[in-house]
Amino acid sequence: MARSSQSETFYELVTSRLVDSSNSHDESLADANDRQDTRDAAYFTNKLRHAVGWLCIVYWLADFLACSILWQLSGMDLTQLAPKKFILNSSAAVTTFGMTFLLLRFRYIPILHKVLLCLLISMLASPVYLSVELLMDAIQKYPDPLEIDFNAAGNTLTYGSSAFFGWLCLFVALLYNFEVRDRERSLAVVREEALTAQMRALRYQVNPHFLFNTLNSIAGLIEEGSATRAERMVLSLSTFLRATLSLDPMHDVPLADELALQEEYLEIERERFSDRMEFTIDMPEEVRSALVPSLILQPLIENAIKHGVGATVGKVEIALRARREADRLRVTVENDMPVRDEGVKPAGMGVGLRNVAERLRARFQEEGSFSSGPAAPGRYRASIDLPWRLA
Repeated sequence: MARSSQSETFYELVTSRLVDSSNSHDESLADANDRQDTRDAAYFTNKLRHAVGWLCIVYWLADFLACSILWQLSGMDLTQLAPKKFILNSSAAVTTFGMTFLLLRFRYIPILHKVLLCLLISMLASPVYLSVELLMDAIQKYPDPLEIDFNAAGNTLTYGSSAFFGWLCLFVALLYNFEVRDRERSLAVVREEALTAQMRALRYQVNPHFLFNTLNSIAGLIEEGSATRAERMVLSLSTFLRATLSLDPMHDVPLADELALQEEYLEIERERFSDRMEFTIDMPEEVRSALVPSLILQPLIENAIKHGVGATVGKVEIALRARREADRLRVTVENDMPVRDEGVKPAGMGVGLRNVAERLRARFQEEGSFSSGPAAPGRYRASIDLPWRLA
């Protein structure tokens, strides 16, 4: 009872440290997301300003060229009209920037309200267009007084408001295009973050039975006076947990590195079942460089030990095999298990194996698969099938 209480206290201490580490990681991730949102907003604004600048130049230059062509076809003198039109359009371009960024402040209002606002802004800006034209006429006729032709002034107001309204409608279309593209990019980021979170949650499901049993075994070794074995077990557990928390769940690793990490886990289990567990690996050299999701083998090996070695009293063989089959990688873990009566469901269909299946489905969709079940009487097999990829 004392050993169990000691193990539970040690277990609660370790798990609390893991939770603190996870919370710290989540806070850092939230800060990183806030910084990314700020960078995305700045990126959107800068790209929009760049596009508005070029579109404004093209719009008013096209207006200038269209008027020049019409004047030329009408037999009018371009030497007098073209410079005046160029200055007028230049001032209109400056006015356009102010109108654009005023409308940008109301970018989230309904589209009908946005159209009415465009109409209102263009009507308010047209007197500025007329004022610039009258100023140039006054300068041209100086020192003679300027006589205002109200019919011509009305035409200028109508033309200016129409040109400004056309620009604002064009800007609304440009803004809508940018918003759609930005929304698509944001949705892609959200989907990737959701997939990353799902993969991280699935991969960070440390089996509490494994952790509790390991700590219980350590406490037992300490009580028995096997300090050296207990120390080796603690070091192996520390190395294994540190490695599992530092790996990125979205980054695949070579199969050789995955096996090296599993050796740390096997060192823990060998301290518990050293006289009853035989672990073998059978795979060609080329397969060792194939990419697999990090820690994908740990639940398979843990399942084999828990329901193979832990459920029998004799020696148990666990065999890991990996083969390339065309453009696929197939990895299997087989283990001995107690022979059960017909109709009795075998053990090993719990959280660990479901975790593997869900990770493969989230990572590869239809390209990855997982299967498990009895391979023969007294023999259990778990298999994963992945696309063949090299490091």
